[in-house]
Amino acid sequence: MNATKTPPAATKLPDGPRLSLALVMKDAPAALAFYTRAFGAKELYRLTEPSGRVGHAELSLGGVTLMLADEYPEYDIVGPQSRGGTTCSLNLLVEDVDAAAQRAIDAGATLERPIQDAFHGHRVAHLRDPFGHRWTLATPKEDVSPEEMQRRFTKMLQG
Repeated sequence: MNATKTPPAATKLPDGPRLSLALVMKDAPAALAFYTRAFGAKELYRLTEPSGRVGHAELSLGGVTLMLADEYPEYDIVGPQSRGGTTCSLNLLVEDVDAAAQRAIDAGATLERPIQDAFHGHRVAHLRDPFGHRWTLATPKEDVSPEEMQRRFTKMLQG
């Protein structure tokens, strides 16, 4: 008889999001405090070496898990400050982009561009956190079809 065995819970894929983000930076403990203050993240746990270096930490933010760690240059694992910039942007939907951006600025982020209503229907703020990561905070303002978005995008680029 072939009985189907149910795998232990730890080996099952989660029902929710299956993609998570992992950030590397200098001073992960300060980053954990910043993301909590600036964006309302909740620290789930952290694994710290005896030296104090954070090997892995997890935060809950915007319905996903954000993982982070200190740099490990001996394995070529370094963050934007050591690399000379970031190659990605984290995008976070918020209730009130102006208030959320101000909280982040008060916590140490830098506003990169003026907060504005964008062609795609969101009000947006582009920020750089103190660890070199770029964030786009956005509040939906209107539903815009892909065709209308393309029209507005083209118009914007034409000046």
